[in-house]
Amino acid sequence: MSRLSVAAPDATVPMLALPSGLPLPAILLVTAVALAVLDMGGAIAAKNWAMTHSNVWFVAGIAVFAVLFWTYGSALQYAELSVVTMGWIVMLQVGLLVVDRVQYGVTFTSGQWVAIAGVLALQGYLVVSSS
Repeated sequence: MSRLSVAAPDATVPMLALPSGLPLPAILLVTAVALAVLDMGGAIAAKNWAMTHSNVWFVAGIAVFAVLFWTYGSALQYAELSVVTMGWIVMLQVGLLVVDRVQYGVTFTSGQWVAIAGVLALQGYLVVSSS
């Protein structure tokens, strides 16, 4: 019985290239902000799709998350997985708190703000102490 063999394509997806002179902390900041902005865009697209059932929001969300995946993979050529991920999460959480407050009118109690500040401080410590 013969097996079918499928040749792998020669073309590869190019990775995001950053200038070689950038210091590692700058690279981490740029990639964390970029990932957080993309993730927030995808989250907003998902929320709008859930509210309107519009195919435009659905396709926009898929496109944003595809770019997010590409950016995340590209960022990993410059820094460790844990550092990039934690930086991204910290930035994302801050951004989503701002969006919830400004766009959707969510209010937080003073106790919630204390908890938010504590969690963000501890996550920031993880990012800073890793590098």
